[in-house]
Amino acid sequence: MTVSPVSTEKSDQLRRRMLELGIREEDFDEKFIRGGGKGGQKINKTSSCVYLIHRPSGIEVKCQRERSQALNRYLVRRELCDRIEEMRAERKSARQQAAEKIRRQKQRRSRRQKQRMVADKRHQGEKKRMRSGPVRGDD
Repeated sequence: MTVSPVSTEKSDQLRRRMLELGIREEDFDEKFIRGGGKGGQKINKTSSCVYLIHRPSGIEVKCQRERSQALNRYLVRRELCDRIEEMRAERKSARQQAAEKIRRQKQRRSRRQKQRMVADKRHQGEKKRMRSGPVRGDD
């Protein structure tokens, strides 16, 4: 008897969630890919990475988080449910928000912003120069 890495309670919850969202197993294209990264020889031999395509929505999800293929299958389905809920609710996920934040950080500053930044730096430098006046000694 083999022990499943996912409890029956969790897999039942996921099945119910998929039913509520109208996601059917028949709508998936599921592939198993050899993983990559750390792990040495073992990772090169086992196909524990799960790649799932939900045909109706066109969402593609890939999971290689765990060593177990069965656990990755559970995790990839859970991720798919999360993405479909986000899509239906039209809200941005934390992952999307983080990506947008990085994009904004990398975005070049406008000419006006650069001028303001340089002016502030010069002003700070001037304040520091004013602080370091002549040193008074006890002569």
